[in-house]
Amino acid sequence: MRLRLLAALLISTACARLAFAAPATRVELPRSSPEAQGIASSALLAFLQETEQKVDAVHSFMLLRHGHVVAEGWWAPYAKDDPHVLYSLSKSFTSTAVGLAIAEGRLSLDDRVLDVFPEDAPEEPSANLKAMRVRDLLAMSTGHHEEAIAGFPFDSDKSLVRLFLGLPVAHKPGTHFVYNTPATYMLSAMVQKGTGSTVLDFLRPRLFEPLGIDQPRWDADKHGISFGGFGLRIRTEDIARFGQLLLQKGSWQGRQLVPADWIAAATARQVSNGSDPRSDWEQGYGYQFWRCRHGLYRGDGAFGQFCIVMPEQDAVVAITSGTADMGAVMEQVWEHLLPAMGPAALPAAADQEAALRRKLGSLALAPQSGAASSPLAAQVSGKRYSFPQNADGVEAVALEANAGGDTLVLRRGGRETKLPVGHGRWGTTVVLPTGAAEEKAAASGGWTSDDTYTAKLCLHETPYVVTLTLHFTADELALDQQSNVAFGETRRPRLFGRR
Repeated sequence: MRLRLLAALLISTACARLAFAAPATRVELPRSSPEAQGIASSALLAFLQETEQKVDAVHSFMLLRHGHVVAEGWWAPYAKDDPHVLYSLSKSFTSTAVGLAIAEGRLSLDDRVLDVFPEDAPEEPSANLKAMRVRDLLAMSTGHHEEAIAGFPFDSDKSLVRLFLGLPVAHKPGTHFVYNTPATYMLSAMVQKGTGSTVLDFLRPRLFEPLGIDQPRWDADKHGISFGGFGLRIRTEDIARFGQLLLQKGSWQGRQLVPADWIAAATARQVSNGSDPRSDWEQGYGYQFWRCRHGLYRGDGAFGQFCIVMPEQDAVVAITSGTADMGAVMEQVWEHLLPAMGPAALPAAADQEAALRRKLGSLALAPQSGAASSPLAAQVSGKRYSFPQNADGVEAVALEANAGGDTLVLRRGGRETKLPVGHGRWGTTVVLPTGAAEEKAAASGGWTSDDTYTAKLCLHETPYVVTLTLHFTADELALDQQSNVAFGETRRPRLFGRR
């Protein structure tokens, strides 16, 4: 009897795993007019206009109400099919991987970190380190002081697990909230240790494929462990699909992809992180999700990547952006979108709907202003300026004036790229080497004085827009570089190149 029961259990478990792995046909999200879902088009138009005036850094926006897409737009050169760096919004996906691993018996909330990685433990672990559990990693209550995890070397050749376990743990785990990206990395490492798959590969058949999220990318450390706390790239609609899954308590097209009780726990207040009723960063923290004002919750990432879930309103907001003021983005959502969601459908408003469609179809980041030419343009066109070795890896720069527009030639790290520069518009996208990686970039530019050419480079799978200012003299080029946002200084030291 026991053998038969065991055989039946093994068969049912295998079937469950096959169900997870079964590929799903991508189903398009239904589209609807805002009015049909209880939102006035005029409110959405006001949101877009105010956001452009007060934030001027949003890259994409999608609003779902009652499961329908009622508004979607991308600020060119950002585009619908572009994946976007999520930064810490990645954490909410890692949380989901942990929940699924727990549901499959691969992990437990009460697993002690040292029990999972005994081979990486320090010789004499502290009592606080011995007490640290999965739930403490999830709730950012590991017991670390903020300065203990600042500057954690994610690019190290050494074992990041061992480095994490070597950090001092000042407080009893579960008693002290500190935002802790290395802790999310440890969750990723625990999923990989328990399942034999990276969080990316573990989630692929269980979450990404059923949701119709195509070709997700997730950066990993030098030992092949996904960073977990950052590094995921997906599209804006993919963020919205994830939010809709959360709103539906883990159910998707008749399948329970994620246990409902896990989503309830992950998005609930698990730990206090402050007491200011006016702050969206002090409403409590769940398992890699933030609680918001107004009874909402969210996953978010640096520079304004958002998945905002509104359970009472039955709505999801997905936003990508490049701003240092993330709170300003949320304020626009609270001010314009939240109060606009009524309980019933509204009468059709053809004129307002048409105005909203026109606005959504014409969204664009402002290109660089400037003249199409200058008295110096012909003298410097095609002349190459070489730079001595520098921290930015810039080796040479040239500006070519052509009949159809300018071309900016950049040589970095032994690779040369020619960027078509649009005048009063964004030029054609090219692949730009950025250190060891590559990014898609579009450029716009113009002469901002007789001897100065300014170009904006939009790396439109990231939050970054880099402004290059070229100051020409007889035989020298002074190059200034400034980014719209950065983890640190946005302005780089001036470089000098010789013709």
